[in-house]
Amino acid sequence: MQATHVFHRQLTQDLPVAVSGQGITITDSQGKTYLDASGGAAVSCLGHGHPDVVAAMHRQIDQLSYAHTSFFTTAVAEELADTLIDTAPKGMSHVYFVSGGSEAVEAALKMARQYFVEIGQPQRKHFIARQQSYHGNTLGALAVGGNAWRREQFKPLLIDVTHVSPCYEYRHRREDETPEQYGQRLVAELQQTIERLGGENVIAFVAETVGGATAGVLTPVPGYFKAVRELCDRHGILLILDEVMCGMGRTGTLHACEQDGVVPDLLTIAKGLGGGYQPIGAVLAQQRIVDTFRQGSGLFQHGHTYLGHAVACAAALAVQRVIQRDGLLAQVRSRGDTLKGLLEDAFGTHPHVGDIRGRGLFWGVELVADRASKQWFDPALKLHARIKRAAMAEGLMVYPAGGTVDGRCGDHVLLAPPFISTIDDLAQIVQRLRRAIDKTLAGVPVAAA
Repeated sequence: MQATHVFHRQLTQDLPVAVSGQGITITDSQGKTYLDASGGAAVSCLGHGHPDVVAAMHRQIDQLSYAHTSFFTTAVAEELADTLIDTAPKGMSHVYFVSGGSEAVEAALKMARQYFVEIGQPQRKHFIARQQSYHGNTLGALAVGGNAWRREQFKPLLIDVTHVSPCYEYRHRREDETPEQYGQRLVAELQQTIERLGGENVIAFVAETVGGATAGVLTPVPGYFKAVRELCDRHGILLILDEVMCGMGRTGTLHACEQDGVVPDLLTIAKGLGGGYQPIGAVLAQQRIVDTFRQGSGLFQHGHTYLGHAVACAAALAVQRVIQRDGLLAQVRSRGDTLKGLLEDAFGTHPHVGDIRGRGLFWGVELVADRASKQWFDPALKLHARIKRAAMAEGLMVYPAGGTVDGRCGDHVLLAPPFISTIDDLAQIVQRLRRAIDKTLAGVPVAAA
């Protein structure tokens, strides 16, 4: 083991040292390059070292790097907020800046609770979320998250949240159901849950528009979110959509919910907002929620030291301007079609790939021990970790995870390449991924759990 004083995520393995990044590649201290096929964790939407973003950050640092938001606003924060509201879902009027996705979700939960206190409904205390969801690692975000493994040891510290079934068509839609009927069954379950808790006692339903890291890109079936929106409206419940991973262009539209024809009350964004150039996230809030705060207590009882950080806002503003100027949303859609085709060609008949799913440049490949029965590999194999190591050996960064099915069983690989990826880049990514998966499977017993 290398000598280090860094408290790394994993303490029993050595990590390569990243020394430079350019475009969709990162280079380590040994001179080896890696194709960043996952944008880290779906973060690096413009890749690394984009000159426009770097220049914007330099300009801001030369002018002003930090001013606490209890004393000042900044021109760059105001400009970024204007830009985000110009392209936001209907009715969104304000942006609350934070430093990342977990903070954004945490802020949205507190914003939702305070909203009901402000309007004289303090009895509302329940959040409903979905199993196998991931909303962050702070305690509130972890509580609404539905991944059993991540929650287990921290359960005594978490608020009580009710979880309903995820929209997981590959495993949960019955053969006698259409996708639309499956979605209606899920909404009926949500309705029953609301009735059990009492609609007047529920604060919000929290969901990733497109599922992210813990279940491997779960796309909603047609009509599902529209029915959820109608159900929430019927009971006066807020709809919080988490687009920290799937938003800001990742699925081919700036906001993933555009493709489902719904508008949330609160929308959380992060990763692709700043593209990894600085830590930044945000909550987009509906006008009526902000007006309620303004006409009531006049404040949101929450805050962080670095919210609205000037350099972070400058980086995010530059990222968003490049995406708009260079027509990258259209490119995400077209490159997404290309990536889908490449994945289907490489894995469509693979005996150990059960499902290929996604939108835009956001794709998940679910691995199975037996394709016909959809049986997963023995979790003790830690197949996802083996695939990650094999991919790194191939000079490829992907984002695998275990516990795909229920938080403990199942494996998948998530792909989220930068929006600037070329067709050749995508072909290289899929070729290297195929080699990594095949080499991994050649070294493990192919037996179901």
